[in-house]
Amino acid sequence: MTVALILGSVAVALAALVHVYIFVLESVRWMQPSTWRVFGIRDHEQAETLRPMAYNQGFYNLFLALGAIAGLVLLWSDAPGGRTLALFASACMAAAAAVLLTTGSGYLRAAIVQGTLPLIGFVLLLFA
Repeated sequence: MTVALILGSVAVALAALVHVYIFVLESVRWMQPSTWRVFGIRDHEQAETLRPMAYNQGFYNLFLALGAIAGLVLLWSDAPGGRTLALFASACMAAAAAVLLTTGSGYLRAAIVQGTLPLIGFVLLLFA
């Protein structure tokens, strides 16, 4: 067990928690004004218009988190494919954050929040 493996696993686990939180915001709490402020939603009408997209996007975040968690469970159980799954899920999280950056500079903070931990986890697990 190396330090890189432990730190990489922690980073991927924290990234998964961030993505579960985003799922909760987008798919469970979307119609609450406190969530609107997080996403810059002006009013109920705009939130209602974006609701189907947010609901779907929330589940994408949940599935990325579940992939990362499953990868870590398999990795630490010495089961085959665990490291590969954790690498794939964290790479997808980091890539999604990079795509978010292409939508405009107003998304820089969100991209950093969503992409930093999975990128760190990916690099550490890759070289562990």
